[in-house]
Amino acid sequence: MGLFNRASGTKPATATATATAPAVAPALAALTGTYAIDTAHSTLGFTARHAMITNVRGAFTDYEGTLALDGSAPSASAASLDIRMASVDTGSADRDGHLRGADFFDAERFPVMTFRSTSAEALGGSDYRIHGDLTIKGTTRPVAIDLEFNGAAKDPFGNERVGFEGRAEILRSDWGLTWNAALETGGVLVSDKIKLTFEISAIRTA
Repeated sequence: MGLFNRASGTKPATATATATAPAVAPALAALTGTYAIDTAHSTLGFTARHAMITNVRGAFTDYEGTLALDGSAPSASAASLDIRMASVDTGSADRDGHLRGADFFDAERFPVMTFRSTSAEALGGSDYRIHGDLTIKGTTRPVAIDLEFNGAAKDPFGNERVGFEGRAEILRSDWGLTWNAALETGGVLVSDKIKLTFEISAIRTA
């Protein structure tokens, strides 16, 4: 996942470089291992503007993902995520059915949305920006996700856990999700911009 990449280079650090290069949180830099996302304690959410005046929030409830963290070689880290589109849940059965249909996700033909990380950059402290490829309905486009490392702990059952919060913004039209309806007062029913939010708890498996 490259969650804690440092700037590359072989020159010795100078006072100027030290002042400008983002420092990596020591707790994150020390992590090495493979982690599985714990879906019971994680949330993959999204927010869309509805009718130009309010927000509708939803989440996907069926997914799996892994993080491969390498503290000694951060660029070797990786992340993958597979999300089943039929699991979309906005709290409205009618709206969820519409989202699963051909106007939006076409979940029967394209049952899985995937994310595969490609690189990352450290922003300083516990903040990182993860770059990767997001595939929806057979279309793959790059996205950038801002992540904050929340910490690592061993739970009462002996599991080694790591936690992250993330956010990103995308235009759904970039993935061919263009359905909309015009409003009598002007504007459209559903915003093109979608806000993505992530609350991740992952358990070390190796």
